[in-house]
Amino acid sequence: MATDDVQRELPLPFPELSGDMPLLPARMVNEYQYCPRLAYLEWVQGEWAESSDTVEGRHAHRRVDKPSGDLPDPAAEEPERVHARSITLSSNRLGLIARMDLVEGEGNCVTPVDYKRGKRPHVPQGAYDPERVQLCVQGLILEEHGYQCDEGVLYFVESRERVRVAFDEELRALTRNAIDGLRLIAAGGQTPPPLEDSPKCPRCSLVGICLPDEVNFLRKEQTPPRPLAVARDEALPIYVQARSAKVAKKGETLEISIEDKVVQTARLIDASQLVLMGNVYVTTPTLHELMAREITISWHSFGGWFLGHTVGTGHKNVEIRAAQYRSSFDNAACLRIAKGFVIAKIQNQRTLLRRNWKREDSTDELIEAFQNDARHAQRAPNLPELLGAEGQGAARYFRHFSAMLSRDGDAGSLAFDFTTRNRRPPTDPVNALLSYAYALLVRTWTVALTAVGFDPYRGFYHQPRYGRPALALDMMEPFRPLIADSSVIQAINNGEVRPTDFISAAGSVALTEDGRKRFIGTFERRLAQEVTHPLFGYKVSYRRLLELQARLLARHLLGEISEYPNFTTR
Repeated sequence: MATDDVQRELPLPFPELSGDMPLLPARMVNEYQYCPRLAYLEWVQGEWAESSDTVEGRHAHRRVDKPSGDLPDPAAEEPERVHARSITLSSNRLGLIARMDLVEGEGNCVTPVDYKRGKRPHVPQGAYDPERVQLCVQGLILEEHGYQCDEGVLYFVESRERVRVAFDEELRALTRNAIDGLRLIAAGGQTPPPLEDSPKCPRCSLVGICLPDEVNFLRKEQTPPRPLAVARDEALPIYVQARSAKVAKKGETLEISIEDKVVQTARLIDASQLVLMGNVYVTTPTLHELMAREITISWHSFGGWFLGHTVGTGHKNVEIRAAQYRSSFDNAACLRIAKGFVIAKIQNQRTLLRRNWKREDSTDELIEAFQNDARHAQRAPNLPELLGAEGQGAARYFRHFSAMLSRDGDAGSLAFDFTTRNRRPPTDPVNALLSYAYALLVRTWTVALTAVGFDPYRGFYHQPRYGRPALALDMMEPFRPLIADSSVIQAINNGEVRPTDFISAAGSVALTEDGRKRFIGTFERRLAQEVTHPLFGYKVSYRRLLELQARLLARHLLGEISEYPNFTTR
């Protein structure tokens, strides 16, 4: 008696939805068939990013997205001609929902038509499996509503071609497997692994969030990643610091007014953030529009102290925050992550001193001392000991900070004498610049962490305290020398900030309005500067690097990579 070596699957009907279980959109079934990780990021974690393909796709749908026509009763005695656009149907029994671009046919015999950007692919089945599966989902839902649906149509906008897709048993089985697979990974709560060296990744809109090559490289250390996550971003922060200024929306622009006179305008499409210094008024329609566009508003005191920021409803990726909270209550995890921050900071302080040293004496002994500080940090058994190692390295660094400042002998350079770090309040121009730069950097990190999905107030090294963005302070430690301190050195040595740009009162020193404006320009240029990533080998601006590092921390906390790779420049 012959036996079948293949174990057959027994199809089981999906139980009807109850409670708050969400319906699966047909588009997400498409994404799962294309890449399970992409579907998980979008559907479970709520990630989204625009690309040229997504924009073109919306443009291709601009006509069919306007509802017109209705679906007739499939049991009607008199058959009606069907031509309905932008129809949304769902099925609790199947657990599915779909918005159909077009449904055409006659009576109860209908055909869904799905619009696709681009040209028809020249493949044996006329289209790729993800598109065929998405169309089949629409057919299954139509059948649930009593219609007869044996095939669908894919319409390719660029080539203006129709491709008929038969809903045969093979395609229906493929579709059911995709539906079950998506439900399984969603219920499992574990991000699927990234594709390996896949040609799909470079065109994916979520490549800078997924980081497939970077994650695979950090896990296996084999093929260096392709430069995927470094797309150029033209949008920049808009700073408003004029007293009693007003920011209002007019069409697609922001208007900045002083005493009801418009002094500056900026296109919304060019704005990545709105940074407000002091008493600046923002109209309610402007707040609504910025939140809808996910453009963060940062609030500072007039002196530059970061007060907070305004966002929309916040990031949907609760899994990142859950992982962050779990690790933040694990003392061993906190110590391990904090050691990485402190050691990277010490190494970057050492590198900055070596690069900008302006004295004739050798730095060899100083470099070795920093190496000892890093080893001390590595051996620290707890956070207080680690804090001591960091303090020792910081004291050494600021003791020699003046060696990086130009000494050309004129009166201007002498005004930037620096002996030791002091704050609250800073008592000299260099300390005033450092404090202002750190305020700008903590704001930049807070916005970046919030955009990725973190809670910036729960850290690992800096312990929670009222009003202190602990995680932003954690993440900025290695970047203090690279971004903030470097901006201060550049502003002084290049004459971008002058001694006359400071005011002194009651023993404290602060930047004037013009001085702040010039230094903000220096700081933003530093963020735009490109640097070669020491692990991945491609160039990326510091602005994008902060987002990249935040996403790598998320990958570590979610268990995809064993260690968080701190950034240290060479």
